[in-house]
Parts: sequence; structure tokens; C-alpha cells
Amino acid sequence: MSIDGTWKVTMTTPMGTQDVTMTLASDGGTLTGSVAGPQGNTEITEGTVDGDSAAWKLEVSGPMGEMTLETKATVDGDAIKGEVQLGSFGTATFEGTREA
Repeated sequence: MSIDGTWKVTMTTPMGTQDVTMTLASDGGTLTGSVAGPQGNTEITEGTVDGDSAAWKLEVSGPMGEMTLETKATVDGDAIKGEVQLGSFGTATFEGTREA
């Protein structure tokens, strides 16, 4: 199943829930795109896709300084879910749906 598209996602983090929009595009095994949320718009780096599974990193800065978020996701039709390693702040889970 293709991961391409715009996804409305809710992340459950140690600091509560956050709604984000992910715009993803694949080209072979390479994944590109961006994630837009309360902290702004961040480009995906080191994105890979293999069948229904994908992984990418986000470089973000905030009140706690610079941090690399490592994301793993699985697509099932128009649903996506996964988890994000929040540096030393634990793990967040997310799930969402593809916009029509």
C-alpha cells in the first residue's frame, strides 16, 4: 500500500495529545515529506519505505533544545500508525487517516 498523501494524525505524547499533518511521498525505497504541527513545519530526513512500513527522522528545536525524533510507521489502506522516539523524553504513539 502506498504511503503517499496527506495524513491527519494524532500523537499521544508524555505531554498530552498533539494533532499534526504529515505530507508523505515515496520514490522507490526513499520517503520524503514534512510534518506540520504546533512547533511548525519540519522536513523529513533519512526517510525510507519498504512495503507497508516506513521510517524517518525529524530534526526539531524547542524549549528543551535540539532533538532528533525517530519515527516508524505502518500503513494499512487509508490508516497509518506508529511510534516516535522523542530523544531522552520517551516514546509517543500516533495514528491517523489519509485525507481524500
